[in-house]
Formats: sequence, C-alpha cells, structure tokens
Amino acid sequence: MNIVTTPDSVLQMALHAMERTPDPRLRTVMAALTRHLHAFVQEVKLTEDEFEHALGFLVAIGQASGDTKNEVVLAADLLGVSTLVALLNNQDPQGESPAALLGPFWRAHAPVCDAGENIARSETPGGVPLEVSGAVRTADGQAVAGAIVDVWQASPVGLYENQDAAQEDMNLRGRFQTDAEGRFHFRSVRPAGYPVPTDGPCGDLLRAQLRHPNRPAHLHFMVSKPGHKVLITQVFADDDENLESDPVFGVTRKLIGRYELEQGGQRATLQHDFVLEPGEMKFPRPPIP
Repeated sequence: MNIVTTPDSVLQMALHAMERTPDPRLRTVMAALTRHLHAFVQEVKLTEDEFEHALGFLVAIGQASGDTKNEVVLAADLLGVSTLVALLNNQDPQGESPAALLGPFWRAHAPVCDAGENIARSETPGGVPLEVSGAVRTADGQAVAGAIVDVWQASPVGLYENQDAAQEDMNLRGRFQTDAEGRFHFRSVRPAGYPVPTDGPCGDLLRAQLRHPNRPAHLHFMVSKPGHKVLITQVFADDDENLESDPVFGVTRKLIGRYELEQGGQRATLQHDFVLEPGEMKFPRPPIP
C-alpha cells in the first residue's frame, strides 16, 4: 500500500507514480527534476511561508508576461539557466560557446532587408552610426551563401522598440541574406547597455540579492539556413564596463566584438563572422508576439 510514512517516503512514491510515462525522455527528465526538487527542499528545510512565497513568485512571473516582455524567460536568464543550456548544447572543446541565450525580446518575422540597408527606422537621439559586416561559414571555412542573418538590438537609450512608444514597429530589427561568398552587411546605430526589466517580480529578486540589472551593450543575431543548426548569439561591445558582471551571465570571450570608433568617434564599425554547424534548422518560440 502506497501511503506516506516519512518525508523521505514522498519522493519514492512520486517516482513510482511516474514510472509508467510512455515517453522515455519525459520520464527521465521529470524523475531527475523531482529528485532534485525534493533534495533542495530537504537541504534548505523549506518553511511553509517560503514555499508559499516561491509559488507566488512563479504565478507572478507568468502574470507579468505579455506583449512587451516575457518575465518567465527573464527569470531563467537571471538564474543562469538560459546561458547554461546554450553552453551545454553548443560548447566548443574549451567549454565556451559561439551561441548565447535568446533573451526576452526576439520577435519573429522582422523586415526582410537589402544588403547595406539601415535598420534604424526611427529617430535615435545620441546614436553613433554603426556599420556591421561579417561572413557566415562552415567549420571548415566554406562560405554559406543564402543564410539568413536576423538581427535585433536596443536603441542608444537602452530600449527595444516594443518597450518604447517613440520607436516605429520593428525598429532596429531586420533580416539579411548572405551573398555568394557568405557575406552580409547592414547599417544601424551603436547600441547602449540597458537594464533588464525591473518593474516585475524579477526586479524584486535582483534588489533582494543586491544585484545590478545592467546588461553590457550588444547586438543579437540569429543565423540560419536549411541543413544547419540555427545559431542564436550576441556580440558584445568590448569597452562596456559591465562585461564581467552581466546579470544574465551571457558573455563569453568568443562573443566580445571589436566596435571600432572612427572619424573622432562620429562613426563606428563592427566586423564579426559566424560559423554554422550541420543539423536541423529549428527556430525557437518567440518570447513575445
């Protein structure tokens, strides 16, 4: 008879109840999750008040998600889980990764742009003009022609267009196709670092932990072509003061780009190449509509 007798007995009963799960991967993942959750509760001797507060946090991050942000994704980012998943699934022999977390602000169906087009479609006060170029290649150096380079970024004041009524819809977003030699280029404005959203439960968590919310300046890229794994990554400004204290732990050495200033600081350039691996072209679910 399966009746609870001690705290330890609950785990064994829960695991036994899951044994008939037909999907082997689901069975493995849920059993491991349940074991770790029970071990956590036992280790910290979780109180009933703390349990209630934790459940309230989970409800709150769901309720705080909507058309302008995804607080659930943000929570995973702030706990380092998003970066850990990216590293585990895309790491090189040194354990680093050319990939990075998706973040909470990617939108599908960005405008399709011509080579060299400017994705800054709204007024961008204080923005230094930026020219970005690069190439997409395979691991053995072969050019990947016809790859789609999807880019999105925050404005010079640190806001994505879906956060800022002053920006046009889809401002600072665009999709470019590589040429026969795998090259791409576009124009924009140099992005600023910005705080992750702090007006919800994730902001409360940061304040409780005495952590700052400021991400280093970066561009987001998603590079894809059929027959290859989709590369989701970011390229960070090499002179940003928050490179070593990114609140979502997204910076690796491979993702630090060289944002060169020219003409006395009136213009900037970035050159960065990407490598695609063979695999399935599978896109993530957009965090926001």
